[in-house]
Amino acid sequence: MITLKSKQEIELMKQAGQLVAACHREIAKLMQPGITTFEIEDLVDTMITKHGGKPHTKGYNGYKYATCASVNDVIAHGFPSRTPLREGDIVTIDIVAELDGWLGDSAWCYAVGSVSDEARRLMEVTKQCLDLGIAQAFAGNRLGDIAHAVQSHAERNGYSVVRDLLAHGIGRDMHEEPNYAHVGLPGRGVRLKEGMVFTIEPMLNAGTHHMYIEADGWTARTADGRLSAQYEHTIAITEDGPLVLTDQAVAP
Repeated sequence: MITLKSKQEIELMKQAGQLVAACHREIAKLMQPGITTFEIEDLVDTMITKHGGKPHTKGYNGYKYATCASVNDVIAHGFPSRTPLREGDIVTIDIVAELDGWLGDSAWCYAVGSVSDEARRLMEVTKQCLDLGIAQAFAGNRLGDIAHAVQSHAERNGYSVVRDLLAHGIGRDMHEEPNYAHVGLPGRGVRLKEGMVFTIEPMLNAGTHHMYIEADGWTARTADGRLSAQYEHTIAITEDGPLVLTDQAVAP
């Protein structure tokens, strides 16, 4: 069942989303060769707590950390590590913050120093897919319109879209209805209504869309060992169009 949020509830979710956005702004300042994803983990954990929030993933289904840190061929759910990041790595940091019982969720892919043209292009196209998906997030459209915008742009540029990890509704719980993959046909799927809040989070692989989960039960890697990138925002459907609750450009 999809739970529609009131304008007041969306405003509370925006506050949680802006806490996540503030974390990403700080991470961007620190991202350079030699830093560890565990240092980023400590930063995010401290920052969320300092502002009266809770790192929602910490303890979620046994997960131990405030962040997911996914490097190079890791698609999602990578554990923070004490291994220094190297020049040319790309890393996706995924953060979910809880504030006053409401959640904000956003992942961002970062270049570590100077990266290859292949890596840079993958990042650029993945971010474009996010923006194109958001551009379809209007009341009256369908989830298939978002999915098709992502899939068509990705495949037009030679990339594959991960099918096995889903975007999701969000509110007081991290995973609410609807759940959906970023592949589909326009005009199909759940119709978007004012008050819906969900993530748009395309994960693009340089090679095959197939993946596997490591023995830790969390870390998702590309099946062929090639690069993966992800960008994610929490968005609300409003009468004025899509509202990006985790927008990093909003003034702190």
